Amino acid sequence: MVSLASLPVLLERSLQTSAVILWMLGFLVLSPLFTVIFISLFFTQFWFLSILYSAWWYLDRDTPRKGGRQTKTMKQWRVWNYLADYFPISLVKTAELDPTQNYIAGFHPHGVLSVGAFTNFCTEGTNFSSMFAGIRSHLMMLTFWLQLPVFRDIIMRVGLVSSDKECVSHLMSKKEGGNLLVITVGGAKETLDAHPGDYTLLLKNRKGFVKLALIHGAALVPIFSFGENEIFEQLDNPQGSWLRSIQDRLQKVMGFPLPLFHGQGIFQNRFGLLPYRRSITTVVGKPIEVKQNTNPTQEEVDHLHQRYMTELCSLFEAHKTKYNVPPEQHLKFR
Repeated sequence: MVSLASLPVLLERSLQTSAVILWMLGFLVLSPLFTVIFISLFFTQFWFLSILYSAWWYLDRDTPRKGGRQTKTMKQWRVWNYLADYFPISLVKTAELDPTQNYIAGFHPHGVLSVGAFTNFCTEGTNFSSMFAGIRSHLMMLTFWLQLPVFRDIIMRVGLVSSDKECVSHLMSKKEGGNLLVITVGGAKETLDAHPGDYTLLLKNRKGFVKLALIHGAALVPIFSFGENEIFEQLDNPQGSWLRSIQDRLQKVMGFPLPLFHGQGIFQNRFGLLPYRRSITTVVGKPIEVKQNTNPTQEEVDHLHQRYMTELCSLFEAHKTKYNVPPEQHLKFR
């Protein structure tokens, strides 16, 4: 029997679970739902609505590549606090970010759903704007999502932008500064390495973000999200296995991977599609100052990339024991 004293706790946990469900459904259900409605309206008496939206869509087609259209109101929705509290997710600052400068941040690891990246940099669930006053955060995502009707207009409101070089150039060329562009460097492919206790990062040959930082003179910020790989279990798929081979082939065809993962259920914690309630702590490292060079050589790119990896390793080593990572565990790059 549930006591009266425990009712507030049960209510709070129910709201947290509901927030996670809504967040997951937003990507899994709303995106195809809006697309189906948009197409279906062409064959009804309301066809003109789809025509009007098509006109808007065309006129607004470049917005995802030009910084999006984020609004404070949507980023401050109460639902994001419940989303953050479900795990819980927290944001840790190790250095100040100058609001007169622009920054390119590498977020590691990608995890299965990048919930830490979304919650910390697309919402106020962890009080980003209070912690980094004067900084506007933007999170890059696959261009595919920002081409879906109606859904694109929703996700741009929280600071999601297209993963195009044009978007980087637009944001990093803002002379007034104050832009933080967060890139999940490992990309969707790194999802397949998102196993609990695994600290393998797809970074060794990912140098495009470093070159862009040089071209625009944007400081590089390493970010490591402890616990990002712990919230789901994934079928064993080591490099060279038959499952990994199939997943790699599917990714080449579809453009995104299909990780076979599971978490907990709504009313039990043994099996389901909800993430486990395991804490995520996202640590923002010290900026690496970058001198602008509009035509960097490969040697200069390699040198800065190596320095970035060194700083990321230092950040990981300095904080790992605080967040239940064994002392003998180190980052691995591929």
